[in-house]
Amino acid sequence: MISRKNPESLNKMASSTSEIWRSSTGTGTATKRALLIGVTYKKKYMLKGTVNDVKSMRELLIKNFGFKEENIKVLTEQGTTRKIILKSMEWLVKDCQAGDSLVFYFSGHGIRKLDFEGDERDGFDENICPVDFLTEGMISDNEINSLIVWPLKKDVTLHAIVDACHSGTVLDLEHVYNREQRIWEDNSPPSGKARKHTDGGLAISISACQDHEIAVDTSAFTKTMNGALTYLLVYIVKKYPGLTYGDLLDLIHEELSEFNEGGCLAAKFLRKIFKNQLLQVSF
Repeated sequence: MISRKNPESLNKMASSTSEIWRSSTGTGTATKRALLIGVTYKKKYMLKGTVNDVKSMRELLIKNFGFKEENIKVLTEQGTTRKIILKSMEWLVKDCQAGDSLVFYFSGHGIRKLDFEGDERDGFDENICPVDFLTEGMISDNEINSLIVWPLKKDVTLHAIVDACHSGTVLDLEHVYNREQRIWEDNSPPSGKARKHTDGGLAISISACQDHEIAVDTSAFTKTMNGALTYLLVYIVKKYPGLTYGDLLDLIHEELSEFNEGGCLAAKFLRKIFKNQLLQVSF
């Protein structure tokens, strides 16, 4: 999403994903920092691919984008409580400065709830679920926005990748990219009162699906379980370095289409539920 009256085209917004994930050379203290969260849950809520997702993202950031291991915080298993996730989100953006490149990644469950504050165009808040969400509650899009979007200062870039159900606008950014029409759509709060923008920085979010859709854990692509968005994103970025964001979304769809041509049951299932990845940006 973008908080401008006339958002730039997706391909002009940044020349490539590799450039914008690179810390600026304008300051010797610019850093790259990442928070990677994979929630497994228990019993009927269990997800089998989230830890694999986190491992894949960590490897991608280190090998392809030059992130240092000590600047990547990984939360899995019992480290994915609501309290720990919130504190880690604060760590991610703490003392951020011009040139910093930040990554927020979440693989787990997502849930929609009715919005009672009048700041959602569809009437629903999107939420991510920590491991203890049944007792401690979920983390809402409003909380995520205030914690990791508001603090972004000028020339700080945040990339968020959310592989969860109902995750389309989970960062509550101000513009959503319509891939089919190649236009940015307004997602600013209808009330006009809520703040959703950064402090001069850039926030970019790629989600597994639209707010009313579900995402999927699958072994259809490999022998191991992975989130479908995570697997395709990592595969494509490694195969085609230097992509624009528009190229990335197009290739995700192309790879899925090629997989669908196999005609297996898993392919038909993925084609049905995994067809509308969502990209948002905010300045």
